[in-house]
Amino acid sequence: MIETLKKQSLLAIAIAAASTPVVAEESEIIEEVITIGTRVEGRSAADSAVPIDIITGEDFVNQGDSDLNSLLRNVVPSYNVNTQPISDAASLVRPANLRGLAPDHTLVLVNGKRRHRAAVIAWLGNGVSDGAQGPDISQIPSIALQQVEVLRDGAAAQYGSDAIAGVINFQLKDDNDGGAIEVKAGQFYEGDGRQLTVAGNYGMPFTDQGFVNVSFEAGSKQDTDRSVQRDDAAGLIAAGNTAVATPAQVWGSPEIKDDFKSVVNLGLELGGGKEFYAFGNYGSKTVDGGFYFRNPETRSAVFSDGSGPLIGDLNPDNGLDSCAGFTHAQAIASDECFSFQEMFPGGFTPRFGGDVTDLSGLAGVRGELDNGWAYDVSASLGYNDVDFFIYNTVNASLGPQSPTSFNPGAYTQLEKNFNIDLIKGFEVGLASELSVATGFEWRDETFEITTGDQASYEIGPLAAQGFSAASNGFPGFGPLAGGQWSRSNLATYIDMEADIVDGWLMAGALRFEDFEDFGTTVNGKLATNLELSEAVSLRASWSTGFRAPTPGQSNAFNVSTEFDVALNDLVNNGTIPSTNPVAQLRGGEALDPEESTNWTIGAVFSAGPIDVTVDYFNIELEGRIAPSQLYSLTQTEVDTLVASGVTSAANLQNFRFFTNDFDTTTKGFDIVATYGTDAIGDSTDISLAFNQTQTSVDSFTPETIDATRIRELEEGLPETRWNLSSTTFVGDWRFLARASYYDDWYDSEDDQKYSGEVIVDAEVSYAFNEQASVILGAQNILDQTPEENPGAAGGVGNRYSQFSPFGFEGGFYYLRTRYEF
Repeated sequence: MIETLKKQSLLAIAIAAASTPVVAEESEIIEEVITIGTRVEGRSAADSAVPIDIITGEDFVNQGDSDLNSLLRNVVPSYNVNTQPISDAASLVRPANLRGLAPDHTLVLVNGKRRHRAAVIAWLGNGVSDGAQGPDISQIPSIALQQVEVLRDGAAAQYGSDAIAGVINFQLKDDNDGGAIEVKAGQFYEGDGRQLTVAGNYGMPFTDQGFVNVSFEAGSKQDTDRSVQRDDAAGLIAAGNTAVATPAQVWGSPEIKDDFKSVVNLGLELGGGKEFYAFGNYGSKTVDGGFYFRNPETRSAVFSDGSGPLIGDLNPDNGLDSCAGFTHAQAIASDECFSFQEMFPGGFTPRFGGDVTDLSGLAGVRGELDNGWAYDVSASLGYNDVDFFIYNTVNASLGPQSPTSFNPGAYTQLEKNFNIDLIKGFEVGLASELSVATGFEWRDETFEITTGDQASYEIGPLAAQGFSAASNGFPGFGPLAGGQWSRSNLATYIDMEADIVDGWLMAGALRFEDFEDFGTTVNGKLATNLELSEAVSLRASWSTGFRAPTPGQSNAFNVSTEFDVALNDLVNNGTIPSTNPVAQLRGGEALDPEESTNWTIGAVFSAGPIDVTVDYFNIELEGRIAPSQLYSLTQTEVDTLVASGVTSAANLQNFRFFTNDFDTTTKGFDIVATYGTDAIGDSTDISLAFNQTQTSVDSFTPETIDATRIRELEEGLPETRWNLSSTTFVGDWRFLARASYYDDWYDSEDDQKYSGEVIVDAEVSYAFNEQASVILGAQNILDQTPEENPGAAGGVGNRYSQFSPFGFEGGFYYLRTRYEF
């Protein structure tokens, strides 16, 4: 494989990293060869000046889950993602965190090229992810992956915006023959959450000079329930209300239907040292989850006016106060008076979800000019659309004319990229050539809000009597809230790298970007690797970075129904653009980019079959972009918001907006150790990955973020995580075991600190022959769950913390059958 790599053009790895050999001669992956963090051909992870984890495709396939987010969490301790049972749009695209930072602080690449972000903004994300708009990697089928590289270092000077926590590069398979098909079925020990997935990969020649590699995954996932009956719902049932559901509110994973993912990777030799390459993906799914229970006696603006029953007068023009003092039962018996208990005698729990569509396409040509400069020219398009729906709810202001299902509208993200990259080596008297890379990038992002159906945002005739307007739970986007916002930027960079003397690598990068909304930014990076001996080397880096606010963060409207711990009740909280006149009254202004300073220092040790890397990192982040604390609305502000198109403001208790008003420091250690031996079975590979991350809020404006938000940022994710895994081959058998430790975490929804746990996964595989195998496995084989929430029944029925870093559904067992050809 090394010889195959040497036959490629320099940019096949060095700049584009777009695919490995155009016509693959071997299927074996040489894992130590990296394609990110450097633009020099054939660099290994051990030789790199920055820490890079390399994960093989098999590490993802040999798990029970089908969501790439969960698969990555299980093998990379610095990567965190949780279940998100009731989190508005975050339930559709789960936010993930690398090294304790927000989802949009990590740059995601596919074949070395920037992947577009999702349309979803995570309004609810346990503090750390609040307001983030990151990419959706769950749209990539794991069977399509050749390897994944995780760069644990700031790299904005090399790759641009978002690369503050690090970079994750998903490299697609490029085989030109053979393939595999796999069927996987599983369910949780409690009997719910059944999953069925069919996946396939197939490589074929594309003329005599190229390849096409196609992958797909299709499946479904049932929802789960880990609820306890709420005290208020139990009290209603005890009082004789037989219409109340058991449980009234479901806490668990949402249902995922029609989940389809596909990827195509293509390469073609054009002759004369030129290559054409292209790849893309298409995915779609429907996510259907639950919301909070609306109590038929106490839910304000639907069933209650705060002091008693809320009864609507359907004929207020007759001059009579016909419904004053009516009970719900009296209203139901009356022709002129109306109670929503007539439609929902046991209250209601809205069901919320969306239809997600994701697609992308990239094409490029690379080769070498007569003067020795290698070039790579590419263009791409990325699209993500989330069309929301909500049902089993009402627009209360419409009274008995209210529908019970709504289309609140959609969020859409569209990105276009054009890149030119050049690289050449120069002999300057050093131990190696001086690699000089330079290039140009144009990028355009468009965020769109599509208005919902009229009933989802309409202010109906009963609004004047205290009934809430818009679809209850997730108000629709009105005509003035809808719109399309774009932002383009230009960038250029220079990147140099060389061995000064044998065993001493130095690298540097400088990048200039100009954004049409906030101006320019310049970022730089220096990195080095010093080999002290064949067994020991030291490495270090220093860099500056930035993250630009997205058009969505600058312009989006949203209303979330959240549980207020202090009030022990639901409240409607709105997010408005920071330049909205109401936000400006509280200090809102146009957003600026975040700015970071990163530095790392580490060591690489190699002693026979044992390899160990130890790295310390420190990330200082200034002007972080995130939602402010909640502000109470005055009646004047309500009227102004309604006039600006936020029709649901009439029922908002609070509002917030994006700011740049706090700074943080994130620091910690990463340790990775691997050991291979033939003394156990035919062969055994053991690996340990350890991460310890601490985040502290250094400065903030008290009027912008509060003590709860600070605690979320500092304690919302486990401070320490580690994975210890072992894979043993004995004849036709393969045995895998993995122990994962998750430290304690804080859940602001429960106002609780929960203790950590060790989760054990296991898998055993038997190969009937070289093609067919069967695999039986279990995730969380010991059926471990978080400690129970002591206030669950008295609150909203969540038996376990929704922000548990390892989930709360217990053990999951699965059966896989695989056929390779």
